[in-house]
Amino acid sequence: MDTLSETHYFQSPVYVVNKPEFLESVRTVSVRYQQMSDSLRVKPTTLMTPSYSHEEELKDFSEYVSQTAWNILASQGYFMDDNVTFFTEMWTQEHNQNSYMETHVHGYGSQITAFYFIDAPENSCKFVIHDPRPGKVIVNLPEKDHSAITMGSRQIVFTPQAGTLIFTNSWLPHSFTRSYSEEPMRFVHMNLSVAPSEAGKVEVI
Repeated sequence: MDTLSETHYFQSPVYVVNKPEFLESVRTVSVRYQQMSDSLRVKPTTLMTPSYSHEEELKDFSEYVSQTAWNILASQGYFMDDNVTFFTEMWTQEHNQNSYMETHVHGYGSQITAFYFIDAPENSCKFVIHDPRPGKVIVNLPEKDHSAITMGSRQIVFTPQAGTLIFTNSWLPHSFTRSYSEEPMRFVHMNLSVAPSEAGKVEVI
């Protein structure tokens, strides 16, 4: 049998890093906004707060996320030398028992989407990324082993831990499975975009 040359194109990267050092400051701001936002629950089991990327207490966290988003885009081959990354949104999601989030992407200029998990009890929501290629989704064959990550996989499931920070491109579809935990799951959901910078350096806006 011939040996075929194999090359992979149009990849869908996901970046994961543990940053527990931000938990205290992020949780403090998050709790404050949750208390102000309880009346804004989109349904009884789910809470979403207003955006709070402007909070001075989160300066170190915001700078780290913004710089990392810039680094990711630059490493992916985009010309970032004359651009800066900035937050369009940063808010807390709280998912209680039976809460979930359907598959979606983030548009309106978003380039990088990030998730920082504050509380992730056992049996709470899992983070799922989905194959973004509509052509493949239409003609998918049955998978041989759903527990294996292969080129035939339709989705990848992550079990979050408190202090975990995940970055994806905003065009990558994602969802959260239903929570079966009696304890709430909480995470910071962030979207970042790109704007020209005369100085040509990264900064938090």
